[in-house]
Amino acid sequence: MKRVIDGKLYDTGTALEVATWNNGHYPGDFHRCEETLYGTRKGAWFLHGEGGALSAYAEAHGNDRCGGEALVPMTREQAFEWCQQRKVDPDVIQEHFSDLVEEA
Repeated sequence: MKRVIDGKLYDTGTALEVATWNNGHYPGDFHRCEETLYGTRKGAWFLHGEGGALSAYAEAHGNDRCGGEALVPMTREQAFEWCQQRKVDPDVIQEHFSDLVEEA
């Protein structure tokens, strides 16, 4: 998926896939939601999300809602927070955000 947002090209085909998450609902379920975090060579971060008609990615079509998808630009701090909230593998977090992680 490619989108130009605020004059910047976000492309899932050329960016590095860092982590994926889904809410555990089966494909075809209206509540299904899947997100993939990407980083670009220039240091930008973005989320590709898609989901069913009752997910955060639903799109309105007249009086109905159907599944949809979106690209969401993020700051590095937002990407780090997303990783923590989605319980991404600590090694992946350490690899990409080591300066934001401190020993307990």
